[in-house]
Amino acid sequence: MIERFGLYLVMTNPVAGYERCAEAAVQARIRYLQLRMKRVPREQVETTARAVRAITAGSETRFILNDDADLAAHMGADGVHLGQTDEPLDAARARHPHLLFGLSTHDAQQAGAACARQPDYIGVGPVFATPTKDLPDPTLGLDTLGAIIRQSPITTVAIGGIHAENLPAVLRAGAINFAVVRDVCASATPYDAIRRLQDIWECFTDPARHGSRPPAS
Repeated sequence: MIERFGLYLVMTNPVAGYERCAEAAVQARIRYLQLRMKRVPREQVETTARAVRAITAGSETRFILNDDADLAAHMGADGVHLGQTDEPLDAARARHPHLLFGLSTHDAQQAGAACARQPDYIGVGPVFATPTKDLPDPTLGLDTLGAIIRQSPITTVAIGGIHAENLPAVLRAGAINFAVVRDVCASATPYDAIRRLQDIWECFTDPARHGSRPPAS
């Protein structure tokens, strides 16, 4: 079944702090909250993950840890997000069948191969250029993004350079859900940033609740 939830929040160095950002996600009832901490000591990741797990426990927000299925299971996370160069999904799932699994894809071929492995969702991107990765993959653009999403039999999450100003164009291209890093993590008021993004999404999913759709950016 394809899920429709809008914002998938990826936390990387939030200026408001990880705990405050996680609290905002729970308050806003965000479906997925991913903790992505690159090039930091494992002990620091564990400490932050433990705090985020405590905040999200018992809420509607699913806590996803980036890259490491073993650590995700150890920390009691709801799931793990794997990249193309991380451990194969099948091997990770064999050890931790209770976890939710997300998988990054960067073109139509990868998306098709990922869907055959039946993760809970796939990330599709980068849609636009993004500085959040040292070696970013080539951008897809809106037309390719829409084509991949339309062909996917499972839940998709558009990712890469998405923010409030270009989100309407991403949604018009066919995105059902979308991931954001900087637009929330760079904000001193993460709840307000989250609500702004979700309000835009809700205008597209239920225009009657919010009036007409936002104009083109």
